[in-house]
Amino acid sequence: MTETVLDKRFAKMNSLIHYIQYPFLWIQNIIQRPGRWIAGLLDDNQQNGKKNTIAVLDGVRGVAVLMVIVFHINRMTGDNLWSRTSYPLATSISTAGGTGVTLFFVLSGFLLFMPFAKALLFMTRWPLMRVFYMRRVLRILPGYYVSLFLIILFMHPEYLLRDHLKSLALFLTFFMDSSRVTFRQINGPFWTLATEWQFYMLLPLIALGIAFVVSRVPIQRRLPAVMFCLLGIIAWGLFVRYWGFYYLNHPSETFLVPRSFLNIIMFFSFGITGKYTEDFAVGMLISLCYIYSQHPSTDGKFAQRWQRLSPWLWGGGLLVLVFGAMWHFNHEMNGYGWSFLNGLLPVYDWLSEMLLSIGFGACIAAILYGSAGLKGIFEWTLLRWVGLISYSLYIWHLPLLILFATRVLPLFHSLGLNRYVSYSLYWLWALVIVFPFAFLSYLIIEKPWMKLGDQWRVVLEKNHREEQKRREAAFARQQVILEQGTASALPQEAVTK
Repeated sequence: MTETVLDKRFAKMNSLIHYIQYPFLWIQNIIQRPGRWIAGLLDDNQQNGKKNTIAVLDGVRGVAVLMVIVFHINRMTGDNLWSRTSYPLATSISTAGGTGVTLFFVLSGFLLFMPFAKALLFMTRWPLMRVFYMRRVLRILPGYYVSLFLIILFMHPEYLLRDHLKSLALFLTFFMDSSRVTFRQINGPFWTLATEWQFYMLLPLIALGIAFVVSRVPIQRRLPAVMFCLLGIIAWGLFVRYWGFYYLNHPSETFLVPRSFLNIIMFFSFGITGKYTEDFAVGMLISLCYIYSQHPSTDGKFAQRWQRLSPWLWGGGLLVLVFGAMWHFNHEMNGYGWSFLNGLLPVYDWLSEMLLSIGFGACIAAILYGSAGLKGIFEWTLLRWVGLISYSLYIWHLPLLILFATRVLPLFHSLGLNRYVSYSLYWLWALVIVFPFAFLSYLIIEKPWMKLGDQWRVVLEKNHREEQKRREAAFARQQVILEQGTASALPQEAVTK
C-alpha cells in the first residue's frame, strides 16, 4: 500500500517537473532557432560537402579581428582605462591589440601554403595557379572595392577630385602601403590588405622557386629541404626589413644605384613599414609541419611529438607575446615603460615582428596539436562566427566606429559621460551596429563570390584533369607509333629473330 502511494507521488512530481520544465525547453528552442539559422547562413561548404576551413583556425581568426577592434576602441577612447604608469603590464597588453594584424599574416601564410606544402613534400598534383589566383580575386576584391567606394563616397569624397587620382590609383592597385600619402588613409586597416594581396600574388611563384631548389632532393629528405628554404625566406624578410628602415630613415643615402632608383625598389619591396615576409614565412613553416604530420606515411609519430610539445608551445608562445607587448609599450612610451627593455629599442623596428610571429606561430601550433579543452576554446561557436565574418569586420569596423565618434557620441556629451561609460558605449555600438553590419556584408557581398569561386574551381580542375588525360592518351599513341616505326625500320632478319 505504501509503495503504491509513493509511486503516485513520484508520478505527480514527475508530471509537475514536466510542466515546469516545458516552458524553459520552449524558450530554449526559441533561442536556439536563430542560432541554427545563423549557422546555416555562415556554414561554408565546398562542392564535395567538406568544410572550407579548419574549425579551430576560424576561432583564431576571430581572436585576431577582436584584437584589432579592441586596439581601435582603446585608441579612440584615449587608452586611459587605467593609469599607464601605475599599471604598465595591463596597459602593455591592452594596447597591443594591433598585433592582431601579425596574427592575420601568420594565418594567411599557414592556410594558403597548405596545398603547395603537400605537393612539395609528397609530390602530389601541383595546385593550379589560375585556380589559386581566381579564388583570391573573388575572395578579396568584391568586399574591398565595395567598401572602398562607399567610404570614399560618404566619408572621403576628395579622392574623386583630380588632385587625388594618383592616390586613388594606389588604392585600386593595392599599393597603398607603399606611399606615405596613402598609408593608413581613407580606412586605416586597408594598408594590410595591400600587404596581403602582394603576398597572394607572389606565393605561387615562391612555391615554384622552392620546388626548383628541392627538385633533386629525395622525397625522404624533402621536409628539412623545404624547411631550409623557408628559413631562407625568413632571413630575407629580416634583411629587407633592416635595410628598408635604414634607408627610410636616411633619405640621402643609397647603395650601388642612384637614390631615385633605390626609392622605386623600396616602393615595391618595402613600402612604409615593410612587407612582413617573415610573418608569412613563419605561417608557411608551421603549415609545412602540419601537412607532414597529417600524411599517412608518418604513422602519426610526428604528430605525437607535436602533441607532447603542445603545452610548452602554448605557454612559451604566450610568454613571447606578453614580452612583445611590453616591448611595444616601451617603444610607444619612448623608453619610459619598462626600463630594462631600453637596450632593445634600437632593434625594435626590424626584430619586433619576427618575435610576434614566432609567438603567434607557437600558439597556432599548440592549438592544432593541443588537447580537446584547448581546441574547444577556439571551436566555440560564437568565436567561429566572428572568425567567419572577420574580413567584413576588419574592413568595416573602423569607419563605423568613426561614424559613432563623430555623429552619435557627441549627442551624449551633455550628460557628462566618464571614460568608462564612453568605452562601454563604443562596445554597445560595436555589438548593435558593427557586428550585424559585417554579418550582412558577408552574406550579401562576400559569400556569393566565394560560392562562385568554388563552382569555378570545380570546373577548372575538371577541365584540367580532362586535358591531362587527353595529353597522356596522345603521348601514348605517339609512343606506339614510334615503336611501330622503329620495328619497321629494322632488317627483316632481325625482326624474324
